[in-house]
Amino acid sequence: MTTQPLFRDDPTLLDCTARVVAIDERGVQLDHTVFYPQGGGQAGDAGWLHLVDGRRLVVADTRKGNRPEDAAGSIVHLLADPADLALLAVGDEVTAAIDPERRRAHMRFHTGTHLLCALVPHPVDGCSITAGYARLDFHMTEPLDKEALNAGLARLVTAALPVTTRWISDAELDANPQLVRSMSVQPPRGSGRVRLVEVEGVDLQPCGGTHVANTAEIGAMVITKIEKKSAQTRRVVLGFA
Repeated sequence: MTTQPLFRDDPTLLDCTARVVAIDERGVQLDHTVFYPQGGGQAGDAGWLHLVDGRRLVVADTRKGNRPEDAAGSIVHLLADPADLALLAVGDEVTAAIDPERRRAHMRFHTGTHLLCALVPHPVDGCSITAGYARLDFHMTEPLDKEALNAGLARLVTAALPVTTRWISDAELDANPQLVRSMSVQPPRGSGRVRLVEVEGVDLQPCGGTHVANTAEIGAMVITKIEKKSAQTRRVVLGFA
């Protein structure tokens, strides 16, 4: 059964009531969830499943269902203690609650990487977004100026630019291939439409991740490191100031 991704429309939603639709040795699938599964370079959410009897099960990570028997769009909640799976049955009602600090960090860093894409106009061939840092690998040969990039990042954060989402069809994306910045992660296909994230006047690209609503919400963020990973790759690492 496809999991309804509530985070797609409201990344600030921290919990929801849901029903268990599948259980296996990997974890638990729900009919809908606030948990973002690892994908697009962004780490999966962690948190808790609250049972009706008051017990609380720890969710260590969240992944997309990738087995042949998994429905398209299914999301698996990985429990920290696999023995807790025995406490659940299909049809049970639970309250799914994410770790709010982890999610907030993901949102801030993910939007920060989109600002970085605006400042470095080169294709991206690697990405990682965690609660502690974010990094982008740019396909380029020129050196990068850390001081100039930090100044540009601070300027865009201070500008308090709206961050919005909208959908386009697969055909529209095919007609505008320049929207895709990533060489390593392609937008998900198959549903007939693709989600775009726009930082007003600065960046527009396909993205399924969670973001802040305004660049000012990113807060103090700086480039902590720039590395030459290969002849054609420059890695830029972001951290909270």
